[in-house]
Amino acid sequence: MHDVARLAQVSVSTVSYVLTGTRPISQATRDKVLAAMAELDYQPNALARGLASRRSRVLGLLMPMDERGLGATETAFVTGAAAAASDAGYHLVLSPVGGGDLDDLRRLASQRMLDGVVLMEVQLVDERVTVLQETGVPLVLIGRTADTSTLSYVDIDFDQTVREAVAHLVDLGHRRIVYVNHSAATLASGYGPALRTRDAFVAAMTAHGLDPVMIAAEDSAAGGRAALADAFAQAPELTAVLAMNETAIFGILGELTGRGLSVPDDVSVVSMVTSPQVAELATPALTAMTSPGSALGRMAIEALVRHLEGPAERQMDGSAVEHHQQLLPCVLEVRGSTAAPRSRRPRSRRPVGADQ
Repeated sequence: MHDVARLAQVSVSTVSYVLTGTRPISQATRDKVLAAMAELDYQPNALARGLASRRSRVLGLLMPMDERGLGATETAFVTGAAAAASDAGYHLVLSPVGGGDLDDLRRLASQRMLDGVVLMEVQLVDERVTVLQETGVPLVLIGRTADTSTLSYVDIDFDQTVREAVAHLVDLGHRRIVYVNHSAATLASGYGPALRTRDAFVAAMTAHGLDPVMIAAEDSAAGGRAALADAFAQAPELTAVLAMNETAIFGILGELTGRGLSVPDDVSVVSMVTSPQVAELATPALTAMTSPGSALGRMAIEALVRHLEGPAERQMDGSAVEHHQQLLPCVLEVRGSTAAPRSRRPRSRRPVGADQ
């Protein structure tokens, strides 16, 4: 650093301010320092910079993971967050911290290695939020708890998403629509998307005067096959399936084929909160409510960075703390897996002289 200062003909403290951004420096001076760094091939030590500024320039993306790893739809959240972090001059670290890892989370928070955290796979009552708030770690959620009054979050607008998915099927003429959700254990755990879509499905079907049937499915192809068998047991006349379970969706399609049923001729299928990559894997390609995962990942990081680099929060009669809270719906993309049910399709007219 002394060599850089000498070559740029500035003080060592000025070089430090250019590196840390802790004080405003004129563009001309900044350019001289950066040119000297380039000439000397000087690479600042990130750890030393962090110690000096009390900032690590590292953000954490915390989400539980199992042996399945990340699918294409989850990956979109991560890539969007990583791109936004890089654009803002931060590193992003992915950490597999779930609701049962509170001790690990406390250790991570106490080490102060992360300037802030984005939390994914949020439950309506999520103890990870409490731990991070107690330890003073800046926090933004991708998802929502039941009480969001003191939290910043971005999330999918599940009410609008489910409403539009049901409307698409109803407009085609479907009246017996079954919703395949995540597993019963996931619902019991308080997982926000599973519970919100369950309630939104009931509301949307009721608004159309239709009977809502929901099936819980394990997150596997076998779970999808079992769920469809259960769906036919409960609604033998079903003509459409709405599913928010990417791992189960291919089991659902396989079970339909095994029963001699064609998609969409016999049963229409809509996959909800899905990436285009997953939708295009199926045959026919799936009509889907496409997840805004990349946009939400980016928005979460941008909100966190604004919090970190903006004025300090004030509370308790000082002034109101503004929290970033935003919802984005999924977007309907119609592909080959939905059509009008057979009973609603116009009959083709026989050409004149066909019997002659």
